[in-house]
Amino acid sequence: MVRGTGVSEGIGIGFVHILKEQKPVFERHSITDVEKELEKLRNAVGSFVISTEKLAEKLKNEAGEKEADILNGHIMIMKDPVLTSEIEKLIQGGECAESAVEQICNMFISVFSARDDELTRQRAADMEDLKDRLIKHLIGADDIQLSTLPPDTILCARELTPSMTAGIDKEHIAGIITEKGGETSHCAIIARACGIPAVSGAEGIMQLVHDGQKAVIDGATGEIILSPDEETMELCREKKAQYDESVSILRSYKGKPTLNSDGEKYSVLCNVGNAEDIDKVLSGDGEGIGLFRTEFLFMDRKKSPDEQEQFEVYRTAALKMQGRPVIIRTIDIGGDKDIPYMEMDEEDNPFLGLRAVRYCMKHPDILHEQLRAILRASAFGDVKILVPMIADIGELRFVRNMTEDIKKQLSAEGKAFNENIETGVMIETPSACLISDILAKEADFFSIGTNDLIQYTMAADRGNSDVSYLYSVFKPSVLRAIKYTISSAKAAGIPVEMCGEVAADRLMTPLLISFGLDSFSVSPSSVLAIRREISLYTKEKADRIAEAVMQMSSSEEIKEYLVQNNN
Repeated sequence: MVRGTGVSEGIGIGFVHILKEQKPVFERHSITDVEKELEKLRNAVGSFVISTEKLAEKLKNEAGEKEADILNGHIMIMKDPVLTSEIEKLIQGGECAESAVEQICNMFISVFSARDDELTRQRAADMEDLKDRLIKHLIGADDIQLSTLPPDTILCARELTPSMTAGIDKEHIAGIITEKGGETSHCAIIARACGIPAVSGAEGIMQLVHDGQKAVIDGATGEIILSPDEETMELCREKKAQYDESVSILRSYKGKPTLNSDGEKYSVLCNVGNAEDIDKVLSGDGEGIGLFRTEFLFMDRKKSPDEQEQFEVYRTAALKMQGRPVIIRTIDIGGDKDIPYMEMDEEDNPFLGLRAVRYCMKHPDILHEQLRAILRASAFGDVKILVPMIADIGELRFVRNMTEDIKKQLSAEGKAFNENIETGVMIETPSACLISDILAKEADFFSIGTNDLIQYTMAADRGNSDVSYLYSVFKPSVLRAIKYTISSAKAAGIPVEMCGEVAADRLMTPLLISFGLDSFSVSPSSVLAIRREISLYTKEKADRIAEAVMQMSSSEEIKEYLVQNNN
């Protein structure tokens, strides 16, 4: 057995087809007819754009608009005057078009690859794909064709580019294995959208397989079984049948309201990091956006986005959600999220330092600009404000007072906004839990952020393996904090959602139903699973489970009980 990283769930059973790298080969030479070479470049760019548009349209029909935008992005890069002008300069200096394209693209690839963040490194992969395909158009070589592979093909490659993945006939591909890539690679994104099981990061797999070899992959665990015997194959077929049945069951919940067995209604919302993720909310059947992490708008750039840029992003979210809630969290920087141009002082303990609302209170101009953008966007949908890292009532009042001042400014300017926009508190500190009854009198809603709440309640760094035994939602202290927070919200008559990873944990579902949670905010891929899980419980059954759990003294005992009583 070989193991990689599962990046697209499902069981793939089939026969290996090895995809060998076919880098374009050309002979570098100097030129004398510059105009002829420039015309050659323009023709190649034109044919590149046309072929990419066809691939993008195919991908849009098979996977979705979001996935097609990956290739539309290649077209935008190709049309970038900075890129083309640099290539043309080299041609005007006597370089052949192929060499000019290679040199300029390699320069950008080197810059992008040197960055620490995954998103920018992914742009390097995009540029590599673009470079190879454009050179092929220049020399008249054909792109790799993956649309004519036989049924039950397990495609095995060192790396699959977006253009290669888009060209796949998904009806014939049983699975994908790559040596490079991870969960955020374009190959993984497209595979998930197409429902193709995929495993990435399987180092050395190309030396272990041969064409026609029987193989099984598990896109959840990352397991790869080569040349399985008949007994193993039978077990894998059973596992695949069970998985396919579970997927079919989940799909039956698409488009349906979220109800428990008593018919009581809940909401399953989604967490997003940028405007591009909104399409995933829609395709995943989310009932709104429960957490819009705005700090990602501020990252990977040299200065803050201004009010207008933020407004346009928030307005886009509101319009796409068509009246469903869009809860926008004010910028949450500090801790593990450092933005260099914001000149944050080095702190001995940044997680307990100047982060989130604390930073905004020290730099009110940043908060002021963001709140103006959010308020203006509220004219286009059910937009709400969420304030992170609250530990004191004064912090909430600071934000609310600023919001009221901005409302007066916008009214004087004749700009539209929702006069009754709601402002919520993110419950993620023990202090916020302990004064949740006080906060509930002045907040319009609560949103429980369990990732930090567990960390702060247990005084255990979630990234430190030495204290990982403490980082668990099943600790009695954490469960009591959650229950008390929800009861405070209920007593004050305000709704409460949960936007941390715990909201998607099926073992927690009966407890959250019993405690009185109104909304679960999860990743788009988890919407249907949680909707189904909620449907399996009556309030009476959930209360019975919660009553037993809240009398237990250890997380091990609690988790074991919940596993045994899971539907």
